[in-house]
Amino acid sequence: MSHKIVRRPQVDDSHLPASLPPLLKQLYARRGVTETDCELVLTKLLRPETMKGLAEAAVLIADAMAASKSILIVGDFDADGATSTSVCMLALKMMGANKVDYLIPNRFDYGYGLSPEIVAVAYSKSADVLITVDNGISSIEGVAAAKLLGMQVVVTDHHLPGQSLPNADVIVNPNQSGCEFASKSIAGVGVAFYLMSALRAELRQRDWYKQHHINEPNLGTLLDIVALGTVADVVSLDANNRILVNAGLQRVRSGRCRVGITALLEVAKRNPDKIVAADFGFAVVATVKCSRTVR
Repeated sequence: MSHKIVRRPQVDDSHLPASLPPLLKQLYARRGVTETDCELVLTKLLRPETMKGLAEAAVLIADAMAASKSILIVGDFDADGATSTSVCMLALKMMGANKVDYLIPNRFDYGYGLSPEIVAVAYSKSADVLITVDNGISSIEGVAAAKLLGMQVVVTDHHLPGQSLPNADVIVNPNQSGCEFASKSIAGVGVAFYLMSALRAELRQRDWYKQHHINEPNLGTLLDIVALGTVADVVSLDANNRILVNAGLQRVRSGRCRVGITALLEVAKRNPDKIVAADFGFAVVATVKCSRTVR
């Protein structure tokens, strides 16, 4: 029994860049991709003003830096949590924060996220300000414990909120009610990157860099980490996420990525010059998981 192949009629793809291969243009056109969607440049990123709580969080952290308060980043042990922690640690140090540390909880000992047990550890470290990354939106008891101990709490997360929210000083989560930020699929590391970008702008307005004799940092140097965390967390690659991932991949291909990522690519036997997003997800992250299993 033979089956006749019926070809679908061509659709209009004239709105897409002529540089794209014909087959790809047809696929994009059928999926409603526009020319703007193909422009994977950082200037096309969603504006931070639409992310609820972002400006308030930047002000709180900038005030903490000005008062030399101790800032503690509370992360998570998965790839998104680890890269979110790295982005915040590196960015804060680049911006001149002199009292900043991090904590990656062991879920078996302390539970998930900002638990009361982790708050006790943070208090023993004399932390004044806690910043959760890739967690915290469900940490109602942990935030309450931190507030009782006099700590300020900034929750940054991307997971769906429950019926009740923690009583944090500020919550930054595109999936919280009332947030108009269009990329609901952004990873925790993407939220962390947006927060650090807002903080950089806040410090610029305060003339912070000139007063402290430091150069305003180029946060674009962190985009390889953002790309790795975004792909590893298997979030939907919407237009905004594609821009972040593409920018990170460009850094890797041009030889400007972190030494650690280069080392992981070598172990995974991937050529940095030709790396694609799938290499992050199925080679680099898989290599890390395998090494943890062996240990």
